[in-house]
Amino acid sequence: MNTQHDWITTPVTENMLRGFLDVEATQNGLLPHRLPARARRQIPDDQLAMAEAQPSGVRLVFRTRATTVELDTVPTKRLYRGLPAPADGVYDLLVDGRLAAQATVTGGNVHLIDMATQSFELQEGPAGTARFTDLPARDKDVEIWLPHTEITELVALRTDAPVEPAPAGGRRVWLHHGSSISHGSNATHPTAVWPALAAARGGVELINMGFGGSALLDPFTARAMRDTPADLISLKIGINVVNTDAMRLRAFTPAVHGFLDTIREGHPTTPLLVVSPILCPVQEDTPGPLAPEFEGGTLRFKATGDPAERAAGRLTLNVIRDALTRIVEQRAVDDPHLHHLDGRRLYGETDYAELPLPDGVHPDPAGHRRIAENFARLTFGEGGPFSSEAG
Repeated sequence: MNTQHDWITTPVTENMLRGFLDVEATQNGLLPHRLPARARRQIPDDQLAMAEAQPSGVRLVFRTRATTVELDTVPTKRLYRGLPAPADGVYDLLVDGRLAAQATVTGGNVHLIDMATQSFELQEGPAGTARFTDLPARDKDVEIWLPHTEITELVALRTDAPVEPAPAGGRRVWLHHGSSISHGSNATHPTAVWPALAAARGGVELINMGFGGSALLDPFTARAMRDTPADLISLKIGINVVNTDAMRLRAFTPAVHGFLDTIREGHPTTPLLVVSPILCPVQEDTPGPLAPEFEGGTLRFKATGDPAERAAGRLTLNVIRDALTRIVEQRAVDDPHLHHLDGRRLYGETDYAELPLPDGVHPDPAGHRRIAENFARLTFGEGGPFSSEAG
């Protein structure tokens, strides 16, 4: 075991990070963000402010011979009032692209959330350390994927051998935007979130802009995507618009057009895939908003809208799927690089029968794997819009 004087401390800097859009210097260290500062100043609620700062898909990348690695962080964890405390977030360490070790960090801050009132209370706590040992004693590329559900301030990196920048991999960059499912709800560790799994299968570099509860066609999110270099772009649209009851069909259609218009300003010919919602029986034909239900300490969701109001423009998942199909068909006449994918091809009735949604809305870890497998096959596979031939 190394003694204190054996450690090499390497400052955590922006050039060591991937999968982020911005970093913020804090009193503790460096805080990765998945929206730029300009967009963050326009965020209207605590939900999105928390979600974009949770580093789903963000990782430290470096090259080293070290056999022991320590990363000091200050995590901010979520705790829902009335529910048991969740497990500590997991840090995944990959060696040459393969999962080699995992760690957690105890302590840190706590965001106490009241689902009924949507109120947030911050309780501050100390820094902790993620420690990885017995790594191969050879030159290797190391990635540390940060917990996808914990805001993570990066304090210090220590190793028992020097660290140097990892060489550029030359892989295509995939920029993805979606809801809590893309963010990673119910996934047990960061490389098990479905976009991370799909990116590994597709051999691409992921920038995950999946924001829990906040895929709401916000113009600042579109502008952030417009300004982010990418070779492939996908948008998972619909579920949050329905379950927040954020708009009616009259507003939804031009909002989608506007979102796509903005992205195309910066990416006029980039393959762009619009994905409609996966199957979610709770909201297939019942409008939102969603309401939480607590049964025996278990959280589930129910839709509270009136299906009869669909005729007046209230949105359901089926209404949104039809609208997205129309929008993409109209635009594809002049945009041959725009594509559409029905989300039920990622997770549909057969999948639901085998792998039901535990809380009525979000897939379990096996569901994430199923979605990733289907996405990789349909998009990165032969003839898909993200295949190497198409890209």
